[in-house]
Amino acid sequence: MARSSRPIALTLAVVAAVAAAGCAPQDDPTTSAASPTATASCAKANLPTRTPGKLTVATDEPAYEPWFRGNKPDSGEGYEAAVAYAVAEKLGYARADVTWTRVKFDTAIAPGPKNFDFDINQFSITEERKKAVDFSAPYYLVRQTVIALKSSKIAGKKSLADLKDATLGAQVGTTSYQAITDVIKPTRAPRVYNSNDDAKKALQNGQLDGLVVDLPTAFYITGAELTDATIVGQVPQVGAPEAFGLLLDKNSPLTGCVNAAVGQLDEAGTLKQLEQKWLAQVAGAPELT
Repeated sequence: MARSSRPIALTLAVVAAVAAAGCAPQDDPTTSAASPTATASCAKANLPTRTPGKLTVATDEPAYEPWFRGNKPDSGEGYEAAVAYAVAEKLGYARADVTWTRVKFDTAIAPGPKNFDFDINQFSITEERKKAVDFSAPYYLVRQTVIALKSSKIAGKKSLADLKDATLGAQVGTTSYQAITDVIKPTRAPRVYNSNDDAKKALQNGQLDGLVVDLPTAFYITGAELTDATIVGQVPQVGAPEAFGLLLDKNSPLTGCVNAAVGQLDEAGTLKQLEQKWLAQVAGAPELT
């Protein structure tokens, strides 16, 4: 079935409990356990950020539309840029107090100390990743989507079975790649790329029958970047809805307070407003059955 951009509030009800509890960590299945120090006051003066009085926020290079506009996170334009600044404001940081740094996707999700306070880069919350990092409560629910050139043999296909013999690709380390291996399960091995830019080039060059990306990115690619491409359809959800969360260092003392900030933004309707402003083009796409 066609689906509009999903209301975050439907599955973020758990966040309200986090917000109500201030900075205290909650036993929520979508988030990592916070460090005990996260129960301390969430006032800016008490937050142990990497640089006192400043908030260091990371994202990838390049930062893609519609999540960031023009590869300029500090502009605050694009859904994730706007969410990052909204979270910063809830934590007491003015825009001038926010410093951006660039970290590759696979580096951010790897175990080990981080050089940022939180990273926002379409990180899907998974149990496997939570072994190495913390996540905030979800700020966006997402579907994985197959796109193809209009001339591709899979353009216009309606079912997963129709994709069994397709050569599909995705960015390394992403749930887009997992959607290929775990849900679509084509007979041909999927191809992996270091970035969506590399994957798009492979699609254009005819090396791929289809590319898997999240739904907002699919609309942007087919609407603004590759005019000869089309959305084939959304990959079915398996289990709990896929959700994006802010990524923090494992057992970060900031996790509880960041959770609270996300919860307050959801309760106030701010996340939904930002979604409507920056992701309004996500009006739905065919469902692969």
